[in-house]
Amino acid sequence: MTPPEAPVTDPKGRGAGSAPAVSFCADGSAPLITLRKRADFLRAASALRQGTAGFLLQARQRAAAEPVPEGLIRIGFTCSKKVGNSVLRNRAKRRLREIARLILPELARPGWDYVLIGRPGATVARDFADLQQDLRRALADIHSSKARPRPPADTPKGRRRGKG
Repeated sequence: MTPPEAPVTDPKGRGAGSAPAVSFCADGSAPLITLRKRADFLRAASALRQGTAGFLLQARQRAAAEPVPEGLIRIGFTCSKKVGNSVLRNRAKRRLREIARLILPELARPGWDYVLIGRPGATVARDFADLQQDLRRALADIHSSKARPRPPADTPKGRRRGKG
């Protein structure tokens, strides 16, 4: 008779395939939640932005009417195909996730959404300490109002008017 098999779990005891939706920091700072919905990314894209050598940071303060608990910091990561193939895009996102995990608990503000966008060549090749410094500087600029909002589109969408 064979013994019953134990359910498959990861080293932290979670079931196979389950990932934590919230990452809590040991120092008692605000928890980080990963953005998942496209609408959240679009809202962040229309707010403040700060470019660095390694990535682009988009940030916005959430409205009080939004159905998200107050003391949370939400973070999203994205890398387009311009960054490279899937191996390079995933490596860039892993690097962005790690700098966010290290830096955001101390410098980010609760009630804000942040999106880190990888840059072609730079996010993967840049020194990790420089990426961390980039995030520190970008957060300081965002919260000191040095960041610029997204510029409005100059040309209207739709059929071209005028000469033609």
